[in-house]
Amino acid sequence: MLLHSLLFLVVLVSMDHFEPASSTEPGKEETTQTSCPEGTNCHVLDKLRNRSKYVARSCKEIKERYNEQEDGLYFLTTANGLVYQTFCDMTTDGGGWTLVASVHENNMYGKCSVGDRWSSQQGNNADVPDGEGNWSNRNTFGSAESATSDDFKNPGYYDILAEDMSVWHVPNDFALETWKKAAILRYHTDSHFLPLYGGNLLQLFKQYPVRYNVGTCVNRGPAFAIVYDKGNSETVRNLYGPNPRAEFVPGFITFRPINNERAAMAICSGAKPVSGCNTEHYCIGGGGYFPENSGQCGDFPGFDWDRIDRVRGWSASKEVTEAAVLLFYR
Repeated sequence: MLLHSLLFLVVLVSMDHFEPASSTEPGKEETTQTSCPEGTNCHVLDKLRNRSKYVARSCKEIKERYNEQEDGLYFLTTANGLVYQTFCDMTTDGGGWTLVASVHENNMYGKCSVGDRWSSQQGNNADVPDGEGNWSNRNTFGSAESATSDDFKNPGYYDILAEDMSVWHVPNDFALETWKKAAILRYHTDSHFLPLYGGNLLQLFKQYPVRYNVGTCVNRGPAFAIVYDKGNSETVRNLYGPNPRAEFVPGFITFRPINNERAAMAICSGAKPVSGCNTEHYCIGGGGYFPENSGQCGDFPGFDWDRIDRVRGWSASKEVTEAAVLLFYR
C-alpha cells in the first residue's frame, strides 16, 4: 500500500513539470489570431499599418525601394527624422508623385480672412505684403486626407528635392479615394525644372519674394510646359472668364506673376500670361496686399470679380472656384 502511494506521488510531480510541445517552428514567434470587428476591413488596415515601416523621403523612393504600385496614404520621413503621412500617386506617368500641399478657398466672401493661409489671414495690409508667407517658409498645416476640405502643407514641401510637379484640381470635400476620377484637371511637367530653382517650391519662392511696388507686370515669372493627364487646353480655357482667356495661353504652369498694380500671385495653374496684367483672375495664392481693391485679396484672389466690381467677363468658373488645387513633387 505504501509503495502504491509513493508511485502515485511521483506521477503527480511529473505531470506538474510537463510542458506540451509547441506547434510553432523554431525561430518563429507564435502568433495569435484575433477576430476582425464587424464592418472593419482588417486586411486594408494591416496593409496601411505595414506601410509605416517603410523608410523613404518621397513617394518616388517608396515606389523604387518597395515596389509599391497602389495610390493611397503612405508614411514618409524627412532628413531630420520627422515622420508624416501623405498621399502618393503611384500610377500617373510611372507614379512616384508626392502630395506636398493643397490650396483650398474656404470662403470667397472672406477676403484675406481666416483660412487664407496661402495669401493672408490679416486682411489686405500694405504693411504685410507677404501675408502669411507660407509659400517661402517651413510652416505646415492640415492633413493629407482632408486636402480637398482645407489648406494643406506637409514637410515634404521643403524637405524633398524633386525634378517635376503634378497638379490636380479636385472638387471640394471629395474623399481621397475619389480624387483621381473626380478631378476636373490633372497635369504634370516633364522638363525637370525644379533643380534649377533649388529642388522644391520653398527654394523657388525664396528666389521670387513678394515685394510690393518692385518690378512691373511684364515680370510674368518663369513658366514651364505641362503634359495633360486629364483635360486639355480647352479645359483650361473654360475654367476662367472670357476676358482672362485673352491674356493667357494654356498648356503651362507659371510662378510668381505680377499684376497691373504690382501685386504678386503665386501660381498660374495651366496658364502662362502673355498679354495684359490681370493675373489675379486666373492665378492663385500670393501676398497680403492688393492695392487696387481688397476684394482681390485671398487664396483665389479675383476669381469672383464680376460680383465685386460688377463688370462682366472676369470671374472664374464655379467649377474651378469650388475645387482645391493639389500640388505634387517627383
